[in-house]
Amino acid sequence: MVNYNELLNLPSSDELPDSDDKPVDHEIQILIPNLLRTILNRLWRDRSDWFFGVNMGIFHTTGSNPRVAIVPDAFLSVGVPRLKNNKLRPSYILWEENYIVPILVLEIVSKTYGDEYDEKMIDYARLGVLYYVIYNPDYSKRDKHERFEVYRLLNGVYQRLQGNPVWMPEIGLGIGSEVGYNDNCEREWLYWYDSQGNRFMTPEERELQQQQRAEQLEQMLRSLGVDPEQL
Repeated sequence: MVNYNELLNLPSSDELPDSDDKPVDHEIQILIPNLLRTILNRLWRDRSDWFFGVNMGIFHTTGSNPRVAIVPDAFLSVGVPRLKNNKLRPSYILWEENYIVPILVLEIVSKTYGDEYDEKMIDYARLGVLYYVIYNPDYSKRDKHERFEVYRLLNGVYQRLQGNPVWMPEIGLGIGSEVGYNDNCEREWLYWYDSQGNRFMTPEERELQQQQRAEQLEQMLRSLGVDPEQL
């Protein structure tokens, strides 16, 4: 295996910061990425070739300084081990990941505009990220964009994809926005979808579904004169 650190004289993970010291100013910037990761953990529970980072720095060589990370609200990489050397990652360092670029990044627009539609779009395109998702539930009118937008890289430029959800064949998943119940809150969330546009349930929803089925079975048995506790 090529030692990229020696070849390019790039810093190792021990030398690089694992935080950009910038506060997250909206709760959904944590809740939505964590919901996506939780659902993905169940969907891909038998796979170990993917990594989903939340508010984590991506160190790369396409900028002016490899010691300066770009920090999306979330990103997905496929073809990398879930654990790095059997340990959790402090950051995502391309030259320590065989230069496997995240296939998807997610930015959630906050009150303080963060260049999601211009500078970051240029940075992610230069990096080679295939899908760029922007969720802007509160400030879309201010920014003259829609609440939910998905872009795909084509010839080095991001092209907007229509639809909600949007199917991403290279990932084998769709992504979209929908009102649902999570973390004791009913609001619009981002979810994963199958190729037919069916939303994958959250763990809470799956648990509730199983509970409802159990209650329906109990009621059916009792209506037949069968005591479920005797089974």
